[in-house]
Amino acid sequence: VQLQASGGGLVQAGGSLRLSCAASGRTLSSYTMGWFRQAPGKEREFVAAITWSGGTTYYTDSVKGRFTISRDNAKNTVYLQMNNLKPEDTAVYYCAARRGWPTRNYSDYDYWGQGTLVTVSS
Repeated sequence: VQLQASGGGLVQAGGSLRLSCAASGRTLSSYTMGWFRQAPGKEREFVAAITWSGGTTYYTDSVKGRFTISRDNAKNTVYLQMNNLKPEDTAVYYCAARRGWPTRNYSDYDYWGQGTLVTVSS
C-alpha cells in the first residue's frame, strides 16, 4: 500500500484544515487507518484512528471535539478534519495503515505516508 498525505499548510489559530490520505496499490477497505503527528524535537504521537468500516473512531484527548477522522473506501481515501486549530497542533502529520484493530502505537502500523506539514500561528 502506498499512502500519500496532503492538505497541510499554514493557518491561524482557530482556523481549520482538512488533511487527506490517498492510497494506491491496494484497496484501503480492509485496513485500519491512523493519523499521527510529530512536532520538532518530539516523538511521533497518535492523533486519531478509524476502523476499516468507519464504524469506530479513536482520538487522543487533546484533539477530541476538534478533529474528526473519516474515510471514503470508494475513493480509497482517509480524511482528518481539523477545526479550532491551536499552535500546539503544529507538526508533520502522517497517515498510516495496519490490518487489525486500531492501536495508538505507531510501531503497530505497517504502511506510512510521507507526511504533510501543518503550521498553526498564534
